[in-house]
Amino acid sequence: MINSFLLAFAMYSKIPVPRADWSEDKMKYVMCFFPLIGVVIGALIVGFGVLCSRLDTPELLRASGLTVIPLLVTGGIHMDGFLDTTDALSSYQSRERKLEILKDSHTGAFAIIVTGIYLVVSLGMWSGMPDEYLTVMAVSFVFSRALSGMSVVTFKNARKDGLLAAFSTNAEKYVTRFVLAVFLLAAGAGMILLDWKAGLFAAAAGLFVFCYYRYKAYKEFGGITGDLAGWFTELCELFMGIAVVAAWYLPL
Repeated sequence: MINSFLLAFAMYSKIPVPRADWSEDKMKYVMCFFPLIGVVIGALIVGFGVLCSRLDTPELLRASGLTVIPLLVTGGIHMDGFLDTTDALSSYQSRERKLEILKDSHTGAFAIIVTGIYLVVSLGMWSGMPDEYLTVMAVSFVFSRALSGMSVVTFKNARKDGLLAAFSTNAEKYVTRFVLAVFLLAAGAGMILLDWKAGLFAAAAGLFVFCYYRYKAYKEFGGITGDLAGWFTELCELFMGIAVVAAWYLPL
């Protein structure tokens, strides 16, 4: 169990942890601890937001910091999947060719353009994020990772090799699904309790992207891969953020 905790943080974050055993039989509960990385990101988001408020920093500086915190904590592993998946989807090739593109270490021009757009939209989203909703956003990072982890132990894998396939194949799926369901329900309830409108908007956006992720993955790739899970995580975080900002400005 402790080894799975260390593996989760070693794989999906840049947070220093003791050396873990990467044997396949030690990966049973990795996904159980994946949402905890969202807890770290959320805490840093709130802490940075409070600091900026106390220091009365320029809005652009605040938004820039909030944009890069998730990337710094994760080391960009999910953004890497976003880039690779964008390349594959923009190729309009066969399913087999798209899976090959996911393995290609080269980054295409379209992926760079879309990622640039993503970061600009993310910056705009954080610029419009009121301090009152930062706690809702903090919990959203747990929600998105619970959904991502759930896909790993629920959705079909597009290929039999790769790290995600190893995590999925060797996972104690019933235990992992239960733990992730608890995280999902707790995070969803937490967002709604913090602010019912922002919480509902965020949860609805996250679930919508989750459904779209499954549809797109099965249609274009025949299942999911680690890159697709990263692509989903990035999209989910962005759309949940946009939904929270929309909740602030929409009169209901």
